[in-house]
Amino acid sequence: MKRFTIIALVSVLVVALVAGAVSAIFLVERQAPDPKRTDESAPAGLERFYGQDVTWTDCDDDRCTTVEVPIDYEKPDGETLRLAVRRVPATGKGGSAIFANPGGPGGSAQDFVGYLASELPDSLRRTHDVVGVDPRGVGQSTPLQCLSDRGFDAFIDTDPDPDDQAGIDALARSVRGMGEACRENSGELAAHVSTEEAARDHDIVRAVLGQKKMWWFGFSYGTQLGATYANLFPEKVERMVLDGAVDVSLDPVGQGLGQAKGFQQALTAYLEYCIEKGKCPVGDSVAEATTTITELMTALGTTPLKVDGRELSQGQAFYGIAMALYSQESWPYLTNALSGLVEGDGRVLLVLSDAYFERKQNGTYANNSGQVIYAVNCMDTDDAPDAAQTKALIPKFRAVSPVFGASLGWGVMACHDWPIKATHPQQAVKAEGAPPILVVGTNRDPATPYEWSVAMAEQLESGVLLTREGDGHTAYTSGNECIRKAVDAYFEDGTVPDDGTVCAEQ
Repeated sequence: MKRFTIIALVSVLVVALVAGAVSAIFLVERQAPDPKRTDESAPAGLERFYGQDVTWTDCDDDRCTTVEVPIDYEKPDGETLRLAVRRVPATGKGGSAIFANPGGPGGSAQDFVGYLASELPDSLRRTHDVVGVDPRGVGQSTPLQCLSDRGFDAFIDTDPDPDDQAGIDALARSVRGMGEACRENSGELAAHVSTEEAARDHDIVRAVLGQKKMWWFGFSYGTQLGATYANLFPEKVERMVLDGAVDVSLDPVGQGLGQAKGFQQALTAYLEYCIEKGKCPVGDSVAEATTTITELMTALGTTPLKVDGRELSQGQAFYGIAMALYSQESWPYLTNALSGLVEGDGRVLLVLSDAYFERKQNGTYANNSGQVIYAVNCMDTDDAPDAAQTKALIPKFRAVSPVFGASLGWGVMACHDWPIKATHPQQAVKAEGAPPILVVGTNRDPATPYEWSVAMAEQLESGVLLTREGDGHTAYTSGNECIRKAVDAYFEDGTVPDDGTVCAEQ
């Protein structure tokens, strides 16, 4: 499952990720000049990358440039790629920058930073640019090219909960086919989209943008990217906030079980809300409603619903329901979707599924995030189970989540069938010697379960845990003023909250 930051549903039939749908408008004249590189000593072989000069251009109200990095850090004289960088200039004289990443893997930081800049306090915006770097393979950086739009449609339609060996083989084939398409259409880049390599890219950008130290605000998968950076370059960290953290110590099975539990917990919270509102379309108790949804999903596996020349498959229903659980604000739309599903109408649920993958009405996709997530995860993984091992785990997954368990369970074998093997798998993160790193977790987060934030704070030598009680994915933009004040104070003057501070539900 994607690990993006917060989402917003803007109408019953139109949904979009906040990270990709909102841009900031500033009514003050920006004064911050374009930055100059640091001229610091570079790691051996990387001098030309750390020492490059870049050209800035206007992009809407912001400033944009590209930075060159090696595709393979072990072959710095080999092929290179371009990273797209967007800078929302400080409203004052500036001089410092906060780098931000919205998650994914596969989320565009360039699409996100305008929104984040509008959320930060004026005092911080006067002194800090907000910078988004589309990671390698993502967005406007040199893109990872894999399946065509039609090919990705077919991938999504593949049954995520196969009933027999033929279905298991089809699921494995679909993943293998995507990986082969990435290798065929992207060449060497397909083998070099690991989180470690993306973190090394960010250190080059930091130096090119004249920042002696890294300020980082990572959400969801952006916490994994940030923690990996801190582990590689602990001496370069100044401030780092990791909101909705990923537990990088888990193998694919552990991560899959964690998300199954998280999404089931979120679904239960939604169902309680739905029942309390009255006339919940799927039942009068959580148990009855859970059973109804499970049965509806199973039926779609056999007979998809016709929707305006398309079909709502079990896979699309799975993603559509998950999409609506990322934020409490989207719960009313899930009620509409489930009401339609009960009546044999899959239109709203299909719109939710399309929004999850940012599929447009004309059948094209706004970006490649739905495919990048597989490529990055598989370049970070070298211990995925095979089909037989996975099949044995499915009862455990179903026990954790009747609705999401089997689909997430079968998903853990994806990287076993990925045809490109990981050369830089995810390493443990300790960041020994780094200053205090603030880890923020939400206790009913579906996509990055709270236990992951607890684990991240424990694994980082200087990790400090800040907890938000509430529903939805990530905390800073949830409306919890306690969280916002604590994070703002940390960024503004280095005030570190007591480890274990809890912000009550608001």
